[in-house]
Amino acid sequence: MRVTKETRNKEALSREEKEELLKGLKARFEKNMGRHEKLEWAEVQARLDEHPEKLWSLNEMERTGGEPDVVGYDQEKDVYIFYDCSKESPKGRRSVCYDRAALEARKKYKPETSALDLATSMGIEMLTEEQYRALQELGEFDLKTSSWVATPEKIRELGGALFCDRRFNHVFLYHNGAESYYKARGFRGSLHV
Repeated sequence: MRVTKETRNKEALSREEKEELLKGLKARFEKNMGRHEKLEWAEVQARLDEHPEKLWSLNEMERTGGEPDVVGYDQEKDVYIFYDCSKESPKGRRSVCYDRAALEARKKYKPETSALDLATSMGIEMLTEEQYRALQELGEFDLKTSSWVATPEKIRELGGALFCDRRFNHVFLYHNGAESYYKARGFRGSLHV
């Protein structure tokens, strides 16, 4: 799927970009039916047509390497749920510390941005530990990389942040200083439509 940098500003996608994005999302949806059994693409596309503003965020997820796909439908909230389903942590979102406070606390070698700032700018939310574990039930992700996950405030207040990966066929939850960053650690996001 070709996604251009021009779409980074929160302007509506061009008709061509929208068509290309929807074509790619549909192909991924149909290729990975195990992620969303009992859901129909026509219903997902109808919802996207009703909420075209969400396409910009999906485009950003795609542009940064997230390979977004539908992972469920929340009947109570009446929303389709998209997660980043790339095999490894999205390449365009790695080498970031956890949040703005962590970024500002770094004295040297500051990363370009933070995971939370980037998620906010994209209009998505960082996966929680629970969501990350649910994603891992749909396949094997982060076998070589790791992903920051939303961190409880009590841990964050003490300077920590949480991340996960999958090793030895097991999903692990770890902690690190929130200001740390690594070229193999990014974050995965979710979007409700």
